[in-house]
Amino acid sequence: MSETNIYDTANQLEREIRESSQYNALKEAFERIQANETSKKLFEEFSELSVKLQSQQMTGQEMEEADLEKIQALTEQVGLDELISDLILKEQQMSYLINDLNRVITQPLSDLYHK
Repeated sequence: MSETNIYDTANQLEREIRESSQYNALKEAFERIQANETSKKLFEEFSELSVKLQSQQMTGQEMEEADLEKIQALTEQVGLDELISDLILKEQQMSYLINDLNRVITQPLSDLYHK
């Protein structure tokens, strides 16, 4: 298979992911959050703080106590929001699909190194 064909296959996979039931369920869950101002605001605040804390953790920076308390409170609120809870479930299902695909894609490397 030529390198061009590999990219054609990858692009086809991208299109098929967009057509998958997992992707469409995730998209619908996200759209429901976008249509609900309360859930949207909570989701955005939680996402932004999560990214900030993950970045700090990855770079070895000290996390502020106020941020840790805030993320705990937001996590509780997120758990009570049905729209966000549904989105998180759909994200997990999409993640399972991506992980399965990644296993298939990386199988040749695994075979090579673990003969």
